[in-house]
Amino acid sequence: MGEPVKQEQKLNYQKELDHILEGVLCKDTKPSLLLHSCCGPCSSYCLSYLHQFFNITVFYFNPNIDPKEEYEHRLSVQKHLINRLNEDLSTQIELLEGEYDHDAFLSAAKGLEEEPEGGKRCRECFYLRLNETHKKAMKLGFDYYGTTLTVSPHKNAVLINEIGSQIAGIDENKQVFWLPSDFKKKNGYQISIELSRKYDLYRQDYCGCEFARK
Repeated sequence: MGEPVKQEQKLNYQKELDHILEGVLCKDTKPSLLLHSCCGPCSSYCLSYLHQFFNITVFYFNPNIDPKEEYEHRLSVQKHLINRLNEDLSTQIELLEGEYDHDAFLSAAKGLEEEPEGGKRCRECFYLRLNETHKKAMKLGFDYYGTTLTVSPHKNAVLINEIGSQIAGIDENKQVFWLPSDFKKKNGYQISIELSRKYDLYRQDYCGCEFARK
């Protein structure tokens, strides 16, 4: 992948998101959003926050997760959460499961196995998942694509947004726009913990791959 574009000044991605949401409220119909989700707990706040602005489809695409049983467990938690939110919020969030191809992740991480968490291996992992989300959003005709990853205090929101906007910039026809975010703002992470308790969500103790688990 190419190196993320370097920002001369750190952007406030929450303010960028607020600006987009203000514009969305002026529209007659809700735009569609394909929201990549790393897991149920991280998506809990994002979905409860964004459902009033977008018609959301959650894209569960996480080939980094190891072992396969852990992947399936997190997927079941994601399904449980969506069902509960649809009931409680009277909304219609949908779920789209991506392909579980762990070899694709291992190929992206090759040579970076000993990198620390948050290093170059994570950058490649973010790119793999966001690039697939963008391709799926273009194929299915979504207006926006984004990710729940920025809700975690352990994830670099600047890097994630740089990658997301870089991928969207490849789309010369501007068919799908990147949804900037820093969901940690407005107490997003704390609210996700509270929602996890409310809906009895399993909260994993490692990001997902075998290298993080070590």
